[in-house]
Amino acid sequence: MRKVILLLTLCFGTVLVQAQTLEELKSTLAVQKDSLKAAKSRVDNTQGKIDAFPGWKKGAFGTIGGSFSNFNNWYAQKSPNNRSGNIGFTANAFANLDTENFFWRNAGNINLSWVKFDDKDVADNSEWREATDVFTVSSLYGQKLSETFAISGLGEYRTTILNNFNNPGYLDVGIGATWTPLTDLVVVVHPLNYNMIFSRNDAVFDSSLGTKILVDYTRQIQAISFKTNLSMFQSYKSSDLSNWTWNNSFSYTLWKMIGVGFDFGLRSNKQEALKYNIDNFDNTSGDPAPTFGNIKNKLQSYYTLGLSYKF
Repeated sequence: MRKVILLLTLCFGTVLVQAQTLEELKSTLAVQKDSLKAAKSRVDNTQGKIDAFPGWKKGAFGTIGGSFSNFNNWYAQKSPNNRSGNIGFTANAFANLDTENFFWRNAGNINLSWVKFDDKDVADNSEWREATDVFTVSSLYGQKLSETFAISGLGEYRTTILNNFNNPGYLDVGIGATWTPLTDLVVVVHPLNYNMIFSRNDAVFDSSLGTKILVDYTRQIQAISFKTNLSMFQSYKSSDLSNWTWNNSFSYTLWKMIGVGFDFGLRSNKQEALKYNIDNFDNTSGDPAPTFGNIKNKLQSYYTLGLSYKF
């Protein structure tokens, strides 16, 4: 009987020691987590002070997306034997200099994608074709009048590079004012701006003087990087010559430098809509020739979803 009692006592004591040890480990873990939070807070605070110092700040992030498929004898669909693919990428880069008296902000954005559909049973064009083609670079210089207000000059160039390079190409050059209420937010209003358009079809595209408005917000918060950029031009000559483009990029890092990225853009440009209608006009249809007065300026859009890589 004594042996049984002794054995039960030893078992109970072992369980009690294990329970105490487990509680001690949990308590130690809680202390360690608090220490990590405190250390991270100190690191973030120090990094914020470093970022606030004048000097060059550079960065880049991008998105890569793609899919490929191959079907053989898949009779449920219209083309049972086909190969298809889609691949695209975007990249956003910036280099900004901030001093006590002036700033110089430079940015670039590129978004390219290709698609392919090859019906094996039909002799068709199975080559890769351009689907998305966006290229923008800008440079903004400002002479500070205060911490948040500056007299500025802006140069911005937009075009396509895979197909119809510089046809059209848009070059905005102007002067005005820049407001920087936040470190990462820039609002540009240039009432004296010339929108120069390069094109082989001068009958459609027309350069003009007008107001340039640019709003850019680029931010990185731990694993999240995002950028939104709105570029608008309001022509003094005619509203048909006005245009705007809104590009957005979002990236979330999941592991090391790899994550998930999403990009989308919107654009309204009546001159581009007119050129498209003229290029695709059927002279035998009996319809009137396309003009600014009879075309529909539909909203342009694109998006890319895929893996992202933080440079």
